[in-house]
Amino acid sequence: MINQRRKFIQLGTVLGLGALGLPLQYCSSPKKEDSTENASGLLKLEKFGIQIYSVKEDMDTDPIATFRALGGFGYKQLEGFDGGKGILWGMQPTEFKSLMTEIGSEMVSSHCNVFENLESQAEMAAEVGMKYLICPWIGPQKSLEEYKKKAAEFNIIGEKLKPFGLKFAYHNHDYTFVDMEGKIPQDILMEETDPALVDFELDMYWAYVAGINPAEYLAKYPGRFRLCHVKDAEAGTGDPHQRGVLLGQGEIPYAKLIKESLNLGMEYFIVEQERFPTGTPLEAAESNAKYLGSLEY
Repeated sequence: MINQRRKFIQLGTVLGLGALGLPLQYCSSPKKEDSTENASGLLKLEKFGIQIYSVKEDMDTDPIATFRALGGFGYKQLEGFDGGKGILWGMQPTEFKSLMTEIGSEMVSSHCNVFENLESQAEMAAEVGMKYLICPWIGPQKSLEEYKKKAAEFNIIGEKLKPFGLKFAYHNHDYTFVDMEGKIPQDILMEETDPALVDFELDMYWAYVAGINPAEYLAKYPGRFRLCHVKDAEAGTGDPHQRGVLLGQGEIPYAKLIKESLNLGMEYFIVEQERFPTGTPLEAAESNAKYLGSLEY
């Protein structure tokens, strides 16, 4: 993998939105409803979330206690995954909604197997007010033609979710940003899917360690990425699976990146932590919440 990390040099210049010819609606200031402004005029995120896979062991042991802890850390938005107990973690919709009200959070999305039992999962998701069902993994495909077939499947899934009031999104890993036959597979997925049916969740970390500047890529496809995973990478060029660190301890400049992302249609900033150099997963979740809650941009 060619290392193209440039540490986002002259990020603001690169993202001169007018120069890029972006639609006017993506050239405005970050939306105030997404942020709060302090006395110095800088903004802070009003809401942010966490992918509960970050605390999967705690979820497996006691999901209700774990949800309460995450709400206590300040996560107003949650993103689920199916840990073998279903997307509601064994709870009935009324019980689940009651818990979300108690902790002051909402489950905005869930990673799940969208290729099986889609309708039953969609019914549960809609009943508790989720907005997205997300495909978290398709694995490296053997050819660009195979990626085109996946894109066609994504369109069908997006169409099937419409009657439930839900949207479909795909979450990337690094492999869709690795050159194949002179093309970037992620570009195929972007170009072959209907924007009315398919959104995307940009994993900032996986794009970054694959040599992609996340902000540049967002600018290439404004409005297509509505959700993102926020996690940091330590400096260096080592194993991409071993570079994850707590937010603020790495080299991804999230203050600039969040500001630019909001200008390009991003709505949900979701923490994910997969590597824990120190401490427990819940301690990491608390630390990451403090970082995002105090970050000014």
